[in-house]
Order: sequence, then structure tokens, then C-alpha cells
Amino acid sequence: MVDRSAGQGPLNDLDEWEDDLRRRYPEPAGALAPDSTKSKDEFRDYRADAKPAVTEFYRLNHRYQTVDFVRAKRDEFLKLGKRQMGLWDGLEFLNTLVDDSDPDTSLAQIEHLLQTAEAIRRDGHPRWFILTGLIHDFGKVLCLFGEPQWAVVGDTFPVGCAYSDKIVFSEFLADNPDSQVAEYQTPCGIYSPGCGLDNVMMSWGHDEYMYHIVKDYLPKEALYMIRYHSFYPGHREGAYQHLMNAEDRKYFAAVRAFNPYDLYTKAAERPKIDELRPFYEELWNEFFPPQLAF
Repeated sequence: MVDRSAGQGPLNDLDEWEDDLRRRYPEPAGALAPDSTKSKDEFRDYRADAKPAVTEFYRLNHRYQTVDFVRAKRDEFLKLGKRQMGLWDGLEFLNTLVDDSDPDTSLAQIEHLLQTAEAIRRDGHPRWFILTGLIHDFGKVLCLFGEPQWAVVGDTFPVGCAYSDKIVFSEFLADNPDSQVAEYQTPCGIYSPGCGLDNVMMSWGHDEYMYHIVKDYLPKEALYMIRYHSFYPGHREGAYQHLMNAEDRKYFAAVRAFNPYDLYTKAAERPKIDELRPFYEELWNEFFPPQLAF
């Protein structure tokens, strides 16, 4: 039975945000890599092309992602006491996010994540990279814990400092109460220059949540992929360099390497789950305990 909790909001389902990302950042011809030489102006007008549901989603996201909200959600969820889940528990739990109103795919979350992981595997990447592809969206279980869509997905950005005009629909941030807090509207805000993103609060969502679940188990490259894969103003638009340190700049290369697999591997062909299951169970057990705390 399809759980409609993912549809409680402006998006028909969470994949609609990712479909919009593909419209904003078209796949470069002839290569599975981002085209960093193009400016946003060279792509189509994402505001004109965005579906009304996506526009409304960002209006809500930008209105409510405040410093106080992020602090409250970190306090609530980073205790990691909601439930214990293993690999297949998590995948089957995520499957309830599928909504049959999605016009682009009827694939369950498990199949979408397997497509991502299998593309990474086919390209000969390390085993930790393959596992990262499989689990990077596990944090979307926040929706099944009752969180609204705008607090689960969406492009992420720092809170507590001046907003970049590279944030999608940045004009909606004028409705955020933090825009009226002088301390938060200087370039560094409550942070210091070059402090490093580990010391910066990002808007709340599935990236930050999943990072804290797996931070003790995976290599640094994988943790950057998970924590910042939705930080498009940073890894695709070059914003917020003044807050980054040398480690951030080094490991953002890993985020950019992961990004094409996240965006461009969605396909109608269904993976053979039963055949793939032993490989991924072995891979999970190589890096994680049987159960992780969510």
C-alpha cells in the first residue's frame, strides 16, 4: 500500500524536487560530469520552467529554514533515537515514500537507489563509493517521521549568515525572519572567515541527518558526498567560498564526482533486486553494524 505522507505538501512526491534539479542542471553531453564552465545564465530560465508545486515548495523552504528551526531539528533528531534499521529495513521503509502520482517513474525508492549504486559500481569505483550511492537518500525517512517536505529535501544553504543569490529562488528568502536579523546578514554572520563547513549550520534536511547517522563508519569523501550533495549553491555555483577551509575545498571534489550519479542515473529499467541483494547486504556488513540508529 502506498503511503501518501510524502505528498503532504506542495510536491506530488519527493522525486519532483530531483526532477527539477535535472531541469536546472542538464546532463552534459558525452560525459558523466558536471559542466562547471557554464554559468546559470546559459541554461534555461529555471524560474519560468519550474512547476507551480516546486515554486511553492521553495517558498515554504525559504520562509521557514531559520537558525532557530535548524537548531531545534538538530536537537530533536540528532539524538538518533527514533528507530533502529538495517539495510533492508531502511530500504523497505523508504519504499513507502513512493507516490503513484509521480509522472516520471513508478520505481520504488529501493530501485532508484540501486540504479545509483549500480552505475557507480559499473564505473569501477571503490566499495565505499558504491555503498554511498545506495544510502545517500536514507535520510528521507524524516518524511515518515512526520516532517514536512520542505524540511526533508531541497537545495541546502547556510543559515546564520547572508544569503547568496546563487540559492535557487533566493528572492523568497526575503520572507525568512532571519533576513531581518542584522547579525545574520553579514557575509560571515555568526561564523568566522574560513571556519570550515563543519562549523556552519546548513538548512535542515536529509543530508545532514544521514551524515550524523553514518559519520563514524565511512571515509571522509563519502561523508562529504552525503552531507553536501544537496548544497548546490556551494558545489555547483561556487558560493560560500569565504566560509570554507582547505579540507572543504579538497573534499568538494568528491561531492562533484558523486553529483552526476545522483542526478542522471534514474531510468525506467528495473534493477533485479533479488540478484543484487546478496552483494549489497555483504557491502553493508563490511562498513556498518547490522542495525543503525535513526
